[in-house]
Parts: sequence; structure tokens; C-alpha cells
Amino acid sequence: MIVHRVFPLAAGAPPSDPGGALWWPRSLQGTARHDNPDRYACMYVSEVEVSTIAEALAPFRSSGELTSDLLVRAGLPLALASLELDDEAHVIDLDDPGTLLREQLAPSRVATRQRALTQADAAHLFDNHPEAAGLRWWSTLDSSWLNVTLFDRVATVGLELSDMRLLTTTDERVREAASFLGLSSPTPRAP
Repeated sequence: MIVHRVFPLAAGAPPSDPGGALWWPRSLQGTARHDNPDRYACMYVSEVEVSTIAEALAPFRSSGELTSDLLVRAGLPLALASLELDDEAHVIDLDDPGTLLREQLAPSRVATRQRALTQADAAHLFDNHPEAAGLRWWSTLDSSWLNVTLFDRVATVGLELSDMRLLTTTDERVREAASFLGLSSPTPRAP
């Protein structure tokens, strides 16, 4: 399975180090949907490129315009990494009604913005499914975009960097995400 991740890229950083595509930012976690840094690190990825870009741009919806400074975090340019997850990896599919029934989870609980609930559910699933590589769930921006929260237990087996590119305001997927969020894109200059 190919999944995509947006992250701040440190030039020259090895993939598994801070600023690299395969770095697990445990020390920075605690407030996001499935964060439980006392138990595991997680990596938020998506099956759809535009979803992970839109998630990164969503806090700037009210700014009105897509500008290059929206593609920078902590002074580092944002990059999009495509990662290959081993096809044998077990991902708990929270978009599957049967899974929700077995795990006694309501769809509204999976999608809630109440982090205390989603973090508790993620911890429960992590503890009760030691074979699970992560959780598959729908984006709250567009339910057709399927996101995956990977647990760091896949860090040493079954996760590889397959491609990476810096994000720019002229990138087709960046422009698609900006349009979805209502951010106007600058008109490309003629060569």
C-alpha cells in the first residue's frame, strides 16, 4: 500500500532523523487525533496525496490566498513523501461497519474533534491489537479521503520511502487542496 505524508524537510537529514520522511515525531505529539506518546509514536498519512496536503493547509483557510509561506513549518519547507507500507501490514479499518461493530465504536465517535475520545479509542485499539500497524479512518475534510494513522511498531519492518518532493504553490495537488479549502491560487507566470 502506498501512503503519503506531508512533513517539514530538513535538507540533508537522513530519512529516520528529525526532518526526514521516516521520522516519528513522538516528542511533538500529544494533541492530535490518535496521539498517545506515552505508549507509541504515530505518523499521520493518507491514501490520497491531496488529503495530506489539505490537512496541512486547513489551518489557513481564512487567509484567503495560497502563498509560499503556508508551505513552511518551523522555517523548513514542506515536502510530500510517498511511503510504501508492506501489503501484509494489518491496518484496523475504522471505515468498515463490521470493524466498528466488533470494536463497539460509533462512526460519530471516530470522526469527533474531541481528542480525549479519539486518543482513548486509539490507545485501546493499539493495546488490544498488537499486530496492528495502524488505524484507517476517513478525513473530516472529505470523507472520501482515507487517512491512516501508523503506529511506530512498523518503523523497523514494512515501511519504506519510495518518493519525495518539495511542495510549491504551482504543484498540482497543492493547488487542488487549496481550491478545496477556498484558498485562491496565484496565477502562474508565463515562461
